[in-house]
Amino acid sequence: MIRLLIVDDHDLVRTGLRNILDAVPDIQVVGEASSGEDALLLVRQHALDVILMDVGLPGLSGMETTERILKSYPQVKVIILTAFSEPPLPARLLDIGASGYLTKACSARELVVAVKSVNRGERYIGSEIAQQLALSLLPGTPQSPFQDLTARELEVMMMLTQGMKMPAVAEVLNVSPKTVATYKYRIYDKVGVNSEVELLHLALRHKLVKPDS
Repeated sequence: MIRLLIVDDHDLVRTGLRNILDAVPDIQVVGEASSGEDALLLVRQHALDVILMDVGLPGLSGMETTERILKSYPQVKVIILTAFSEPPLPARLLDIGASGYLTKACSARELVVAVKSVNRGERYIGSEIAQQLALSLLPGTPQSPFQDLTARELEVMMMLTQGMKMPAVAEVLNVSPKTVATYKYRIYDKVGVNSEVELLHLALRHKLVKPDS
């Protein structure tokens, strides 16, 4: 039996995923979380095999949540299931240890195949994501202005574009506000912006944040 946790901040999405997975005899949904903080609590309470993880969570993002879970529970397999498919997000999340990456446009059948594949120790990347990753490696392919951001810089960028203030980001990441400020201005320098408004507009253009962030 594959013991699975769903992490998504939308009730409707979690209900839909549970309905799909509850119909599979060898998959048991043992819990749901609407935030990264709740996910960390549930991981400590349950013996899990697979986690379906959204990226755009409020507060602690899916990227940071994934990194923390895999650091403490490396045996758990995390599948990123999100609306965000633009570079460099897939590559960064796979780099920090995610076992799979799907968009929410995937079919119910592909979702189940992905869960069973990563549970066997395989990696599963949706065809759309695989194509983007392959294209990004071709010479002459235009690169995202966010391509050179580290995983932590990308994490800070996503929090700032959600409207979080630097002290709140510092608290979530357990670092000092001064460290967050250093990340912020390093991000500005790398992507070529001068303010959080410009950063938000650039992230929206490259589909790295939700339009209502």
